[in-house]
Amino acid sequence: MKIIKPITNWLETRACAPAYSGWVLGGIAICFFGAGINTMAGWLYAISGVSFALLAVAAILPPRSLTNLSITRRPIPPVSAGDDLTVELEIHNQTQQPVSLIQVEDILPFVLGKPVQKAIDTIPSKTSHRWVYYQPTQRRGIYRWHTVELATGAPLGLFWCRRQRDSNATAIVYPTVLSLTTCPLVDEMGQEDSKKGDPRGKPLQTATTGLVRSLRPYRIGDPTRLIHWRTSARYGELRVRELEIITGGQEIIIALDSAGNWQEENFEQAVIAAASLYLYAHRQQLQVQLWTASTGLVKGERVVLETLAASLCQEEAIATNPQNSPVIWLTQNPLTLSSLSLGSRWVLWQDTSSGTEQLVVNWDYPGIIVQSEQELQSQLQKPLHSS
Repeated sequence: MKIIKPITNWLETRACAPAYSGWVLGGIAICFFGAGINTMAGWLYAISGVSFALLAVAAILPPRSLTNLSITRRPIPPVSAGDDLTVELEIHNQTQQPVSLIQVEDILPFVLGKPVQKAIDTIPSKTSHRWVYYQPTQRRGIYRWHTVELATGAPLGLFWCRRQRDSNATAIVYPTVLSLTTCPLVDEMGQEDSKKGDPRGKPLQTATTGLVRSLRPYRIGDPTRLIHWRTSARYGELRVRELEIITGGQEIIIALDSAGNWQEENFEQAVIAAASLYLYAHRQQLQVQLWTASTGLVKGERVVLETLAASLCQEEAIATNPQNSPVIWLTQNPLTLSSLSLGSRWVLWQDTSSGTEQLVVNWDYPGIIVQSEQELQSQLQKPLHSS
């Protein structure tokens, strides 16, 4: 069997291989031909001749029906992990004759799923057949595959042939984004600088002009840093500054320690946290960037999500760490916390494989120690650990 299978695959992809019914008919034709030689009966020769003719026709027609079929693939829209990819292909029949009984197989990468098959009854001449299927996803990533396989045994089913077509596909699966209503990691960034003013001795200015700013009632999800406490105390309800954004401070940089050594589950959580923090800061109309060891600083929602979809732990450190800017540092290595710049924050995952708890060697800046038994979303919304 180990020898027969490679031979069969070679015949199917380069010519055609007999199906089970083809082997049976071939055996019958040989038996009738042998009986005809022994008995010299003409009707036995006739039956064997017709059988061999059917086998010849059945071997020629399947490859010919696939010769002028082509494949066009539509771009695959990005999705988040857990959602279904929408894969769309068009099979074009460029001949003057209809093509029937075709099997189409999209050869997916094994990490995404098993190959997906579709049986097509008929493709009329000079037309196309549109095939749309939905592929479930479980993990983030950028998936690429290049091959679609066409197969048929028509019209008699005695021989089977397969032909491959190049059809490049790229599917981007974004990391899951948590819905954060508040996040002290982001909301409290730059508070020290806001109190001290900038290094040139000037107080930080807001993005709006003039001294009087519009106030509105507090809505769930508003950052606490925008609450105007004096006015809130006067009216007995929370009032929020409208569209106030600090422009004199540093940009928020969310830095993922992708060059470090991680447990797989911890790194996946760190990627989810980085995406959630970035989009939360973006919704708050803050200037925010993402840093990874392989890409350096990037910004823009689509670019950031694609960067995080492709991020791997222990990747080559091409970009240098942002030394002079406060960052939100996501890491599993507590030793890296000692080199954070002034005003930084951190999120630390514990290395549970060692069996012992890690000690935080730098408590100078507030941060979060992620507990594996608790939900990540609730932990990102809790007050920070501080000295």
